[in-house]
Amino acid sequence: MNNSEARDVDVVVIGAGQAGLSGAYHLRRVGLRPDTGFVVLDHAPAPGGAWQFRWPSLTYGKVHGLHALPGMELTGADDDRPSSEVIGGYFTRYEDAFGLRVHRPVHVRAVREGAGGRLLVETSEGPYAARALINATGTWDRPFHPRYPGQETFRGRQLHTARYPGPEAFAGLRVIVVGGGASGTQHLLEIAEVAAGTTWVTRRPPVFREGPFGEAQGRAAVALVEERVRKGLPPESVVSVTGLPLNDAIRRARERGVLDRLPMFDRITPEGVAWDDGRTVEADVILWATGFRAAIGHLAPLKLREPGGGIALDGTRAVRDERVHLVGYGPSASTIGANRAGRAAVREIRRLLDRGPTARGGGEQRPVDQPAGQRAGEPAVVPG
Repeated sequence: MNNSEARDVDVVVIGAGQAGLSGAYHLRRVGLRPDTGFVVLDHAPAPGGAWQFRWPSLTYGKVHGLHALPGMELTGADDDRPSSEVIGGYFTRYEDAFGLRVHRPVHVRAVREGAGGRLLVETSEGPYAARALINATGTWDRPFHPRYPGQETFRGRQLHTARYPGPEAFAGLRVIVVGGGASGTQHLLEIAEVAAGTTWVTRRPPVFREGPFGEAQGRAAVALVEERVRKGLPPESVVSVTGLPLNDAIRRARERGVLDRLPMFDRITPEGVAWDDGRTVEADVILWATGFRAAIGHLAPLKLREPGGGIALDGTRAVRDERVHLVGYGPSASTIGANRAGRAAVREIRRLLDRGPTARGGGEQRPVDQPAGQRAGEPAVVPG
């Protein structure tokens, strides 16, 4: 396939979660127009990013630290409504208010080198030839499933957080929850109310954080994640370095013994799990709250990965290709981080576009003061 079959745009944004919408907003702010200057591709069936797939019992009041998208606050939300509904509705209003024209559902199969210095983005609605790319695909599509000896022999049910249906499905059952992150503890607290019994298993002892968590602590935590990304290592979640907030619900669960944690088992048996020291636990369900990995397989043809297994970034820009920016990746995986990353990525992309032909010899010429996607003599449109 070559660029002659592709639609030309200056920027392709892949993903319409918090990071992708932030990037699209800032692209509009610098004068690019949807569908001509940039296009947003989202494979989800509706607005809301990964939030639309969250379990019904995760109400908005349980969401920790959702930061508003740039240019529009989320106001009047009902804490008792499912977060999928609240945030899905908010994202819908946001896309409409700023005219972002998100294309969905569209699956991006691959991004590879195109002709004339452009990136060729192969999608289910046809190819695009782009001068720059904002990748905002998050992690929800890549749940991490650890492998343990005997896993295939288990007679009960195994499922991941990505398919968690809510606590009612576990009523009267013996449940093993694997994972010490925010999702694992939330699942455990809910399931313990209805299950016949619960067992909590984690690789490392969980770290609970007491006291305030201010801006200084947040920056320090993000810096630790950022250091891994700078070295080209796969990013870890921000919560892995911040610890879990010790709230009233957690305190009550600890008093009841719900959070008495066991180390990781050594194998899975038909009836449950076992440790090499002879200890066993029988179970009807194993719930893997073992996190997610970055969904970046479509970028493989560009060969951006470092020997450490991750994509090294300078800010949001891929070190191996200045045309590619990753937002919502590693240190920008939080909602406030995604907003900042979207703005930073667009700032660099604007400079790249304003250079005229790309560094690799392609792209059309335009005056330096004329935004991409804007015809000569046409005023820039700044939404909001």
